[in-house]
Amino acid sequence: MKLTITGYSTALFSTWYFIEELGLLLDAGDGVMSTLLQKSRKVNHAFISHADRDHLTGLLQFNQLNAREGYPVIHYPKDSRSFPYMQAFFQQFDPYAVGTVWEPVSPGDEIRVKDDILVIPVRNGHVPVPPEIIRSLGFKVMQTKRKLRPELAGLSGDEIRRIGLEHGKESTTMEVRTNILSYSGDTPVEDLTQWNDSQILIHEATFLEREEEIKVYAYKNKHSRLDEVIEMVSGSNIAKLILGHFSSRYAAEQIDSAIRQLCERYGVNIPVFRILPGETVVDVLGGKPVNG
Repeated sequence: MKLTITGYSTALFSTWYFIEELGLLLDAGDGVMSTLLQKSRKVNHAFISHADRDHLTGLLQFNQLNAREGYPVIHYPKDSRSFPYMQAFFQQFDPYAVGTVWEPVSPGDEIRVKDDILVIPVRNGHVPVPPEIIRSLGFKVMQTKRKLRPELAGLSGDEIRRIGLEHGKESTTMEVRTNILSYSGDTPVEDLTQWNDSQILIHEATFLEREEEIKVYAYKNKHSRLDEVIEMVSGSNIAKLILGHFSSRYAAEQIDSAIRQLCERYGVNIPVFRILPGETVVDVLGGKPVNG
C-alpha cells in the first residue's frame, strides 16, 4: 500500500504526522492545522502518544474545525490525566464543536480504523511510571486480509464452499496481518525487536551524541539517540525508515552526516528519510533518502 506521509517533528516544539490514505493523525503538535488546512477533514482517528505539550496542543484548532457526530476519535494513553481535562475544557471553551469521541487505549488493544486496517498501541518507556500505569505509547498499523488456509489449497472451489457452509468462514480462511506502518512516539530504544517486520518505521532520534555525552536526568522523560536507532534497524526487517524529533541544537549538515556515517557503520541499506528541525515535509517518502 502506498502511503503519503506529511509531517513536522522538532523536539520540544511540535510533532505530528498525517497519513493521508488511512485518515490517521499521529500526534497533534502546533502547526498541524495551518499545514493540512481542508485535508484535516480526512482525519477520522488521531492517536496521541503522550501528553507532552509539543504532541497535543494542535488538538485545539483541529477539534474546533473538524468535530462532528462520532468524529474525530482521539485515542490517548489510558492513564494520562491530561486528556479528560482537555475534553472538559473543550466542552466549555467551544461548546458548538461537539461529537468528538475521546477514547483511552492500552497496549494490545486492537482499534479498527478501516475495514482492513487495525491500529495496535504499544507501550514505550518515554514516561517513567510503574508497569501497571500507561502514559506513553507507540502504535503499529496493521493491514488485515483473509487468505485460504494452506491445508485447503488442493481442494476444488465446491469443496471449499461446502466446508465453509458446514463449519463457518474460519474453517476455510485465516486472517493475515501485515505491519504497514509503525510509530515509536517519544521513547528510548529498549527492545531491539519491537518494530521488526515494519514496512515503514517512523522513529524519534532526539540526540546525536553517544550516551556518555548526554546529561541524563532521572526525573525527566526519556528519548532516543540516533546511533541506537540505526543499530536497532540494522538487525530488523524494516523496509523504510523515517527519522524525526531531532533537537534544534543540531544543524541539518550535522544530522545528515551522522545518518550517513551510522548507516555505513551498521550496514543499513534501506531508504532512510528524515524531518529536519523546523521543517514541514509533504510526502516524506516521495523525497530522496539521506543515504541514497
